[in-house]
Amino acid sequence: MFFDLPTRTKKNRKDAAKFRSFLIKNGFDMLQFSVYMRVCKGRACVDTFKRRVKENTPKKGNVRILPVPNSFYEKMDIIIGKQTEIKKIGKRGILDL
Repeated sequence: MFFDLPTRTKKNRKDAAKFRSFLIKNGFDMLQFSVYMRVCKGRACVDTFKRRVKENTPKKGNVRILPVPNSFYEKMDIIIGKQTEIKKIGKRGILDL
């Protein structure tokens, strides 16, 4: 699911935060900003969450729902740009990796 919500006014920001909270409470995970996903088992589950999202989308919101079969999702490549610094907390403090 992809969405674009206005955030210019205080009310817009409140509505956007409420929508994101609704998504999290309903088992959606953020893949990246404004892109959330949820695993559904079967068409009935997909239809249920489509209806719930539609009922909770802010009036000025723009939402796209794209059902993706598990077989496609499992083949997704995740490419992360070069990170300048990675730190891990170990027993002796922070370690540079």
